[in-house]
Amino acid sequence: MSQFYKPNRNPDYSYGGAKWTLSRSKIDLFLECQRCFYLDNKLGVARPPGFPFNLNSAVDALLKKEFDTHRVNGTQHPLAEEYGLDAVPLAHAKMDEWRDALKRGVKCVHQATGLVVRGGVDDIWVGKDGKLIVIDYKATSKESRIESLDEDWHRGYKRQLEIYQWLLRQNGFDVSDTGYWVYANATKDRKAFDGRLDFELTLVPYKGSTDWVEGALLQLKSCLDTEQIPEAGVECDYCRYRDAAGVALKKYVPTREAVGIPTKASGKKKQDEKTTSKLF
Repeated sequence: MSQFYKPNRNPDYSYGGAKWTLSRSKIDLFLECQRCFYLDNKLGVARPPGFPFNLNSAVDALLKKEFDTHRVNGTQHPLAEEYGLDAVPLAHAKMDEWRDALKRGVKCVHQATGLVVRGGVDDIWVGKDGKLIVIDYKATSKESRIESLDEDWHRGYKRQLEIYQWLLRQNGFDVSDTGYWVYANATKDRKAFDGRLDFELTLVPYKGSTDWVEGALLQLKSCLDTEQIPEAGVECDYCRYRDAAGVALKKYVPTREAVGIPTKASGKKKQDEKTTSKLF
């Protein structure tokens, strides 16, 4: 049995459970595919996760240590100075809590739905005008210098920043519309590896809008409260796989006895087929 993927979640961590909260990543899942979101949060069966990017995690950890030095000293990081951003890392008693993406993060109760919404930030800086600036770390390795994020798949990165901006505003903070990605790009122009990677750091600005969040949360709550399984996302490969597998399984079911595989009572079999047809 896989130790990496456990498909059946403890009900406490599903919608209606004592420990369920709405994370930033679950909001993004809802916008990507409502059926996968429903299976995850309402029925307790999440998508198999991808393996962790440990090199990216290492970059994140080192950047946090580096910016924390400036946070303690109240000084501007050279990257901010290079880009003319008059800001320093925010020194706040809740920074460790806000950066805990797995268990805590920045939280609020959405009044219209009663949902507890949370998200773990990478960093927060504060400008000379007193406004908080959301900072998110990214790491990759590309040939060209990274100065903008304009591909369609970058929309998830943008929503991520916007959710953090929205959460901080819900907590009463004055937040700048413009957030930044600190992008670490591993260069490939060295003569040899020599046991190390060199990174070029760029500061990529993005002016966010949180106007979409309210409507999305209302739709999300309605989805959770229905007993009808939502339609699959148009571009959801997970649902395409389940649909294809469901068709194959339904073709296979009538032949089980013929190949010597024991079957349950006919009544149970009909119920299973009815349940399968709902999902597929």
